[in-house]
Amino acid sequence: MHVLITGGAGFVGSHVVRALRQDFGEGVGLIVTSKGAAHADAKGLHTLDVTNREAVREAIERWQPAHVIHLAGIAAPRAAAADPDLAWRVHVFGALNLAHAILDKAPHCQLIHVGSGLIYGDSARAGVPLDESAVPAPMDDYGVTKAAADLAIGALAQRGLRSVRFRPFNHTGPGQSEDFVVPAFAMQIARIEAGLAEPVLRVGNLDSERDFLDVRDVALCYALAVAKADSIEPGTILNVASGKALRIGSILDMLLSLATSRIKVEPDPARMRASDIQRVVGDAGRAQDLLGWKPGYRFEQTLADILDDSRHRVAGQGL
Repeated sequence: MHVLITGGAGFVGSHVVRALRQDFGEGVGLIVTSKGAAHADAKGLHTLDVTNREAVREAIERWQPAHVIHLAGIAAPRAAAADPDLAWRVHVFGALNLAHAILDKAPHCQLIHVGSGLIYGDSARAGVPLDESAVPAPMDDYGVTKAAADLAIGALAQRGLRSVRFRPFNHTGPGQSEDFVVPAFAMQIARIEAGLAEPVLRVGNLDSERDFLDVRDVALCYALAVAKADSIEPGTILNVASGKALRIGSILDMLLSLATSRIKVEPDPARMRASDIQRVVGDAGRAQDLLGWKPGYRFEQTLADILDDSRHRVAGQGL
């Protein structure tokens, strides 16, 4: 069995590779791809730009994967807002290139499309846990391009595309970039501890509440979709969420309790978002029922691992 992973060199991709190897061992052949040749290494990472239609068709025809886990994308909403045209090319046409190549060259293949819980957008203002029946109402370029890809994959399921559409909510863990709130906090703490920054941590809105998971639990969910592919109806939508809302300020407090330095917290207007929704939480009951998945990591352990990872990064790079 071959599993092709797009965006395999990214934050989530590296954890998905570990989850698949742990679950399947020698029973799975992994074809891990990334966009730039600069990412290539001795472990057999293959170059694949999902926006290149012919390259995608050639890859699907050559490897004949049983599953494609599509992770390639623009990671941060701010990056999508900075280049909306790129967001459309990567999120929408990249997904369509894969879907059409699978239909034409490997119709037996299952496409595991990783979208985003951000497609629910304004629907989260209701303040209740969002299940898969919640109306997509994206509020930015990232959300709308993820929603368009999600809907397109759903439509192609009517033409025979074996697919499952994941909508993950916030997830974090070791290795995530500072474009996201938890590692942004942790890296500031690590620099302060190392004496590379003054003991002041600058923050945005601490009152927002978000649904957070450990990336390792999310990776396990995608691996389970591979294991249980035959029982998943084409076009199925699955939220990936904890079902709990955590206040951003509480996350910061937990990280500060693990710090070895005394740190002052100051608001930073540049980190504030005018359209921030107060509370966003997901309902992943369907994934739990269909896949037998449930989160296993305590979030306190996730934060400890992120802070340790940040300390290693600071020590190793002099950041």
